[in-house]
Amino acid sequence: MSGDHPTSEVERLRAIEHAPPLRRALGYFRLMGPGYLQSAMTLGGGTAFASIFAGAAFGYSLLWVAPLSMLLGIIVLAAVAHQTLSTDEDPFDAMKRYAGPFFAYAWGIGAVVSSIIWQFAQYGLAAVMLVLLAKRTGWENASTSIMALIALAWCVGVGLLYGRSPRLVRLYENILKGMVWLIILCFAYVVVRMGVMKPGALLAGLIPQVPEARTMPNDTVIRPSMLIVSGLAAAVGVNMVFVYPFSLRRRGWGREHRRLARMDLVFGMFVPFALAASLILIASASVLHYANPALFEGKGVAPDQVAQILGAPDLLGNAGVWVFSLGIIAMALSSITMQMLSSGFACERMFGWKEGTPLHVVGTLLPAIGVLGAVLWRDMSLWVVVPTNVVCLALLPLAYVGFIILQTRRSYLGNDTPTGFKAKLWLAGMIVATLVVVGGLLKVVIDEVPGYVERLVTPDRGS
Repeated sequence: MSGDHPTSEVERLRAIEHAPPLRRALGYFRLMGPGYLQSAMTLGGGTAFASIFAGAAFGYSLLWVAPLSMLLGIIVLAAVAHQTLSTDEDPFDAMKRYAGPFFAYAWGIGAVVSSIIWQFAQYGLAAVMLVLLAKRTGWENASTSIMALIALAWCVGVGLLYGRSPRLVRLYENILKGMVWLIILCFAYVVVRMGVMKPGALLAGLIPQVPEARTMPNDTVIRPSMLIVSGLAAAVGVNMVFVYPFSLRRRGWGREHRRLARMDLVFGMFVPFALAASLILIASASVLHYANPALFEGKGVAPDQVAQILGAPDLLGNAGVWVFSLGIIAMALSSITMQMLSSGFACERMFGWKEGTPLHVVGTLLPAIGVLGAVLWRDMSLWVVVPTNVVCLALLPLAYVGFIILQTRRSYLGNDTPTGFKAKLWLAGMIVATLVVVGGLLKVVIDEVPGYVERLVTPDRGS
């Protein structure tokens, strides 16, 4: 791939390498992109719900979960970047050839399935928050159906930008980069305005700990283990792992970009995700755990409920509703567009639906059926949430194992095969990340599957 990227960019990279630290950092920042796409993808409804619930239930105690979970994911993605940028081979073809078709197709199928299913929840979330804001402007007849169609139009328009030309690739990345920082700024505003209730507890929350289970007045028992294991296992999804190496190739990056790719993962993925998830948790903890604990009953707390709570005159007022809601909407929409991109890449590689063809457009837009989630998600969630959780968590470690195999294949990487102590440490990190995902899968199966089966067989299906 070394001949695919513009010579001028390679020359800029070489100049940046010898620049003073500040200029070097700014130079890298201008060239970043694929890492931000990963941030945009993982900062979706799942992150919002998990952070809100963790903050409401346990205050700042679980603040460490999001950074550690993303760190584990980055260890694997750094290996994916090293492999992709060190060779000229297509990542999917390399997986088939050197790890085996089983791992390759588990990776691709997981990317498509997860991208389709989870869009139902994303559209449902975006529509609800858009309705909330529409009614704040006096549009009383605003409905989730109309708002979902508006969200669909935006996401299709942005999603189809990618891949048509290098300029449109950069435009797409810049739009997503802007949305990621919009998310961070919105939640930073909320936290600054609310203030930190217990600074000491905030600092302590950055140290890994397992708080005691909490029993609510209604006898609901909230155990932190599910939140911790799920958070550690689900920060990086199988569809994210699929789209990442192909986004590197579409940027024309090669071996000269390997250091930039590592910087991009840290400052384009880790930092924005950790900031956004932490800010949401801090805002939720400040409002629902410390200031107004009576508002939290031990059940799931929806983002629109938090937005309306923040809109109380004694809290942030109307500005709080708007800022918090815009942050949540940006999370949902950015995640939707990236899931479309992942589905398109996976269909292209598995089925040969070449970019620029009608079939490739179909593959990219497959997840758009999720727009029905604005009206159907509550009814269908019982049927798909637990099975999808299980399937996607099961397919992710298979993808991880495939990349662990590739990381040690000298027949694939040649002289770029990592060696020495650092290589062993890197490989150990990848194995730990895989075991954590397997632990998350087992936790979901043990905690959720029995109850899921029970709800399915009851006459009212648990409704």
